[in-house]
Amino acid sequence: MFNEHSDEGYHEVAPGISIKTVAYGERTLMAEFRLARGATLPEHSHPHEQTGYLVSGSMVLRIDGQARELAPGDAWTVPPDAPHGADIIEDSVAVEVFSPVREDYLKYR
Repeated sequence: MFNEHSDEGYHEVAPGISIKTVAYGERTLMAEFRLARGATLPEHSHPHEQTGYLVSGSMVLRIDGQARELAPGDAWTVPPDAPHGADIIEDSVAVEVFSPVREDYLKYR
């Protein structure tokens, strides 16, 4: 499956946090997040493993009680059911892959 880049189709899921599912298959789903400076991703958890990559910007990511300031090129993995959240320092773009597929993110295409 191929998907071409488009600036359309992003959905704001929290103030300053927009998501677009850019590709998915039987076992994984990839989403792009656009994150506005000053936004906060509230702490939450889910049964999916989540691996991410910061394309641009800066944020503080908290995973299971540990916090790290991230810069472009940094990557992370959130284990299933681990509490995590973020504070966005600069306008940022992050790409994340979820396994298994997050069915709730299929509507963000």
